[in-house]
Amino acid sequence: MRINEDLTKPVIVHSAKLDWIPSPSAGVDRRMLYRIGGEMARATTIVRYAPGSMFPRHVHSGGEEILVLEGTFQDEHGDYPAGCYFRNPPGTSHVPAAKDGCTIFVRLWQYREGDDAQIVRQPGEGEAAPLRDGADAARILFDDGKERVSIEEWRPDSAITIENQRGLEFLLLSGSLVIGAEQLEPQSWGRLPAGEPLKATTGPEGAEIWIKEAPLQHPDVLQIPG
Repeated sequence: MRINEDLTKPVIVHSAKLDWIPSPSAGVDRRMLYRIGGEMARATTIVRYAPGSMFPRHVHSGGEEILVLEGTFQDEHGDYPAGCYFRNPPGTSHVPAAKDGCTIFVRLWQYREGDDAQIVRQPGEGEAAPLRDGADAARILFDDGKERVSIEEWRPDSAITIENQRGLEFLLLSGSLVIGAEQLEPQSWGRLPAGEPLKATTGPEGAEIWIKEAPLQHPDVLQIPG
């Protein structure tokens, strides 16, 4: 399966308009944003857990990065309410579930060699970051020099520019944005190759946005077996 696999092209996906696709586990459905592969894939996905659903224990051979969007995601290590961000590096494992249901944003098999940081950021946690023009707040969730992950709050009716020297991926969490001819709503996702700046205008309610500044695929990305 190949979805938005050409990393040289800008892409915006209005995920709220996509159909939910059942996963192999009952009650767990997906909206696929980026994918190369079958059930084991390099992928970026919105995943919805119905109340009481779970996924069998699995090892993250290629790493897993998650942002909880709605509800509370759970595993044997704890509960992760909406706003939690965590990284499960290659070799970790868990049994994900959601007693009351949840929706998460997940990136799989996009880790690079040597990225072994296991972190959990609870809602609101993260180092304060310098504010770009048009921003009211910004906090860094992860930054190791190779990639920088942050959440920013942008003021209403503001023009925002991110220069994008390395590559850029983003997910609109709340509010609205206009990028070119595209009107973005919550859970709209986008990706821009290096050198193409993000130029956005916020709507009357402003916007909260998750941002990853990094190569769209690391040169030393972990390879999927087979």
